[in-house]
Amino acid sequence: MKKMISLAVLLLLISFINAQISFGIKAGYNSSLGMTNLSSVSTGEYDLNSVKAELTNGFHGGIFIRAEIDKLYIQPELLYEFGEKNYTVSFQDLTNNEVQFDKIVTVRTIDVPILVGYKILDFKREANLRVFGGPKLRFDAGSSMNFNNFSTEGAVTKEDLTKDIKAAKLGLEAGIGIDVLMFTLDARYNIIGDLYQTKLGDKIISKIPANTFVISLGWKIF
Repeated sequence: MKKMISLAVLLLLISFINAQISFGIKAGYNSSLGMTNLSSVSTGEYDLNSVKAELTNGFHGGIFIRAEIDKLYIQPELLYEFGEKNYTVSFQDLTNNEVQFDKIVTVRTIDVPILVGYKILDFKREANLRVFGGPKLRFDAGSSMNFNNFSTEGAVTKEDLTKDIKAAKLGLEAGIGIDVLMFTLDARYNIIGDLYQTKLGDKIISKIPANTFVISLGWKIF
């Protein structure tokens, strides 16, 4: 992780030399659906009802800086993500009895993507079409987990479960975007490790999908 951070800082320093700088604010929507969910649709294992049951909302807001050199650019961002995910977890204990409970996760994170992009179509300040990708750091900023409606026929109790919230994760982000005048619109996909896990001993019995789709709208102030 230290090498990735050092490389990202070096790229940022290089990009700000003789580059056109833009600063802006942005906000957007984070879905709870990942590629695993979507790929299951074609096999019949995942249908529209499953999508509705798991679809929860998250939102983000923050700032970005873009350093442009011709069609290339580097864009670091500082984003605050918040939301709540509520779903039912079911698993079998060591005696094959079913354990079920409702899991509520309050999401509070600080995300720092550092994106490298290229303008596929460039009409200068009027409009452009871009692709981008790069590393993303995610830090916990006060998230919490709670269990409700705990029921079991076996020996497992609510107190046997461990709430594990990671302090930080490193991942990747890639997507496509368009600029029209001072406005930007991005659609991107996150590939990042699970920040929230529920464990029974050393066994992970539940985790929130972290590989998700994100849509955001930005405004370049200057």
